[in-house]
Amino acid sequence: MVKKTTQNSFFGQYSYSIDTKGRVNIPAKFRQVLSDDNDKTFIITRGEERCIWVYPLVVWQEIVAGLRKLSAVSPNNRHFIRKTTRYASLVQYDSQGRIILTKPLIDYAGLDKEVYIIGALNKLEIWNPETLDKVDSDDTNIDAITLHELAKEIIL
Repeated sequence: MVKKTTQNSFFGQYSYSIDTKGRVNIPAKFRQVLSDDNDKTFIITRGEERCIWVYPLVVWQEIVAGLRKLSAVSPNNRHFIRKTTRYASLVQYDSQGRIILTKPLIDYAGLDKEVYIIGALNKLEIWNPETLDKVDSDDTNIDAITLHELAKEIIL
């Protein structure tokens, strides 16, 4: 039995392949911490930095609740809502733990055969390994003072 505090919390990196039908395995360790109220269901959508974000259904419902609070009068809000929801699709993993990625998301993330699936706390990220390497090398431009200030906010 997974403790409640670890449900829908994802950590680690795994290497997988996409098959010719656009299916990719969700790592067993991630499926094991997915809470039952998700009913094996994820929402896939465009992530930042050209990856695919994979949200458990209950986490996505919280995001939608937050989006509904934004005023549609604001052009920035409309753009943000559209950007967040436009490419979203509901997927369920099959008996082998696979989900089907949509062609527009595969193209957006530049996925070929090999992918990295990363646990990013409340969601998963699916990356082209070369793209992730480039993003990681660009992250070295974050200065140590900024990282220290962020760490002070979360580490006691």
